[in-house]
Amino acid sequence: MQSETNLPVREVINPSKTTPTARVSPDSEPGRIVAWALERFANQRTIVTTQFGMEGCALIDMCARTRKPIEVVYLDTMFLFPETYALRDRLAQTYANITIINRGTELTPEQQTKQHGEALWEHNPDRCCRLRKVEPMARVMEDVDVWLTGLRRTQSATRANVQIIEWDWKYEVLKVNPLADWSRPQVWKYIQEHNVPYNPLHEHGYPTLGCTHCTKRVPGSSVTDYTRNGRWQGKGKTECGLHGDGI
Repeated sequence: MQSETNLPVREVINPSKTTPTARVSPDSEPGRIVAWALERFANQRTIVTTQFGMEGCALIDMCARTRKPIEVVYLDTMFLFPETYALRDRLAQTYANITIINRGTELTPEQQTKQHGEALWEHNPDRCCRLRKVEPMARVMEDVDVWLTGLRRTQSATRANVQIIEWDWKYEVLKVNPLADWSRPQVWKYIQEHNVPYNPLHEHGYPTLGCTHCTKRVPGSSVTDYTRNGRWQGKGKTECGLHGDGI
């Protein structure tokens, strides 16, 4: 008889259920959820994804504390802030059991301009996101079973229904969102208490961080505020589409 741990994750867990038979509950702390997921699916292809926002940094720290090796995938759009690249390097130096891997597009800015015109992010930001984020993410997910993210319900209306453990029908993977119940102040408290590296731009009016062209400072915001008002200003857009369903 085939061992459960060698079965595809969809056969281990019924995707029609949001919560598997588990040693965690909806009230479990995020760190415990992370530890459970990395143990429960040790024989499955499991990754963390982040673009190095505050939530992603907290999630990386929680993974590192399990002492289990884990891959952290990010998408280098080639338009990230210098502070973001510096943070990536600092995280890699801080956490020995974390492997940070770039799975971003190979399409250079020059090639994009030649194929789609100057400043695509200005005249067609959806296409720019699709080329530099959505399509590369789809390729990442082709060989993934379990996906850990830093999504939280209070981040935006489009994320309000995020579950701690759910089946992602877009990519057909089990999706674990350990921070789903947390607020931004709780994330900041964790960052401070555990001395987690984070992007200094959060202290200078940037609640979220994406590409330089499409991320603006939000005056008056602090490290404990979360808003997507600084993203794609004037474009009628607040999400890039990585998670589906308008997220």
